[in-house]
Amino acid sequence: MNQLLPDVIREIQRVPADVVAKAKEFQAAILADVAGRRGTLHGRIRALDPSMKIAGPAFTVEVRPGDNLMIHAAIALAKPGDVLVVDGKGDQTCALMGTIMMNQCRAAGIAGVVLDAAVRDSLEIREMQYPVFSVGTNPNGPTKFVPGRINHPICAGGISISPGDLVVADADGVVVLEREKAAAMLPLAAKKEADEKARIESIRTKGGGSAGWLDVALRAAGVLKDGEKL
Repeated sequence: MNQLLPDVIREIQRVPADVVAKAKEFQAAILADVAGRRGTLHGRIRALDPSMKIAGPAFTVEVRPGDNLMIHAAIALAKPGDVLVVDGKGDQTCALMGTIMMNQCRAAGIAGVVLDAAVRDSLEIREMQYPVFSVGTNPNGPTKFVPGRINHPICAGGISISPGDLVVADADGVVVLEREKAAAMLPLAAKKEADEKARIESIRTKGGGSAGWLDVALRAAGVLKDGEKL
């Protein structure tokens, strides 16, 4: 008979620290492209300030809408470098976190917070430059008495996220790479970044024009006939 997992799982396998360090060098968009244009959270979850960036293993939390009891527990359990990723069911009727909790996160060494729910004290959070990604703000406070789960797979921003997955977030949004596949994505990201830089340099030096693949794609889509060019 299978034993049920506890609601709070304290120990998890994390994406390796060297993978996190290398992933920090890339834009979330580059990583999303090489991951097959998948793994990105819904655009409703965005940085409180465009300068904010995060990279680290996911420390997942599931809460009932409007209640942050389990977030407090997660802050107490998370390791330095973790990214708190909270499935708050997209609720915007109240804030699940504010300045006090963000200061607790920073003091604990937590790399940042991704919250599928609202926050408050947004001006103070911007001033402290602690990386926070949320669905928006609401001045109303939460309750603290409904149980939830820590370090179980969650669904936040429309995608599945497992504890220890790689989270990278910047001004464009949040991308999550599966822990087991994250390392393999980095060489692909480096190549794509180099290719894009070369393409931009070519545009700057040779002028705009159409990309070499465009006519082929237009023919495949039936826009151009065989042998026809733009």
